[in-house]
Amino acid sequence: MPTSRLEAFSDGVLAILITIMVLELRPPEGTELVDLRHLKADFLSYVLSFVYLGIYWNNHHNLFQAAKRVNGAILWANLYLLFWLSLFPFATAWMGGRSFAEVPTAVYGFVTLMAAIAYYVLQRTIVRADGPDSQLAGALGNDLKGKVSPLIYLACIPLALVNRWIAVGGYILVALIWLVPDRRLRDL
Repeated sequence: MPTSRLEAFSDGVLAILITIMVLELRPPEGTELVDLRHLKADFLSYVLSFVYLGIYWNNHHNLFQAAKRVNGAILWANLYLLFWLSLFPFATAWMGGRSFAEVPTAVYGFVTLMAAIAYYVLQRTIVRADGPDSQLAGALGNDLKGKVSPLIYLACIPLALVNRWIAVGGYILVALIWLVPDRRLRDL
């Protein structure tokens, strides 16, 4: 099966998730610029999650441009990723709506961790289908960013309960690490 249907479905899901997140941003009651200050945490949480979803969308696109085929296992692995990405609007709204309180910030980290694991599962499932000697397997190679990111998330979850700003800094660090699209897949 070609990858185009899976890509189109995934693109649609990600577009809906971003739409849900932006709809969670409620305009202030007042009409002055100063009234926007109450939205600071909501907006910062939205920006972080928008960047994350953009990174997943970009890398997902590159991954499926390199994939040779889609099978049932890949479809399920992709749904597993989309499940965790679908929790971003909830985690974003809770973290931003509670001004980065400890537990919502830890839950946000759990969602990001699970999305990272799901993306790894998707990569491995595609490599298994394409073969260990495929161009994709060679391009993914050691995948240092893919291994470091979940470790940062894993550290940030309990850290959020101690110092939420260190945890948020960790989430921002991972976003910065991935901000440049995965170059290994672009030229396949």
